[in-house]
Amino acid sequence: MREGLIRFATMTGAVAQAALWLAGTGLVLMTVFVFAQVFYRYAIGSSLFWAEPAAVMLMGWFIFLGAAVGVKEGYHLSFDVGLMVVPESWRPWFHSFSDVVVTGFGFGMAWFGWQLAARASTGVVPGLGISRLWDFAPLIGGGVLLMLFSVERILRRAAGLRTMRFGDNDDAIDGEIDGLAGAGSAAALMAADPRTTDPHATDPRADRTTTAAPRARKGD
Repeated sequence: MREGLIRFATMTGAVAQAALWLAGTGLVLMTVFVFAQVFYRYAIGSSLFWAEPAAVMLMGWFIFLGAAVGVKEGYHLSFDVGLMVVPESWRPWFHSFSDVVVTGFGFGMAWFGWQLAARASTGVVPGLGISRLWDFAPLIGGGVLLMLFSVERILRRAAGLRTMRFGDNDDAIDGEIDGLAGAGSAAALMAADPRTTDPHATDPRADRTTTAAPRARKGD
């Protein structure tokens, strides 16, 4: 199961990378469209009738795609004050409960987003001439990705694999146990450091052979 989840993490990592590139591209395009609209309105005295609805639609895409990628990479902030007063063995259960809540939220986004899209599909977006279904498509796409990445985190934690959280710098595909990741790497680094194996290497003065003459006592 662990090997299968690690391979699955590679696939979802590619999906998250593609979503991140799409979100970044949408952010850049939205900025360009808004700048062009302002320039045309105040410098040329005209207007790009399609710029505003296109910018709003792109904003929805990069917000929800970016939020889903944040779940995959563990970028979202969390309040862990309560975890400080519970036993260490309880913490993965609270983390999994949080992921279950996010999964339910993603399901709600996809379900109700689909219903809204179905009701609005007969309408047309002013200025773009496309179906209003695309106004709610970011809700559906973002919700599906939220469910995918949250379920992956739950399964990885159940299998004893590491899940990324805010502030972590280690790779989540390393297969280490949740809460203990990095211990193997730290041990390897310590073993490779001569200062941890050679007691003389901890002090540069230790290799010096010095003999101090006994201090002469008064009267000798």
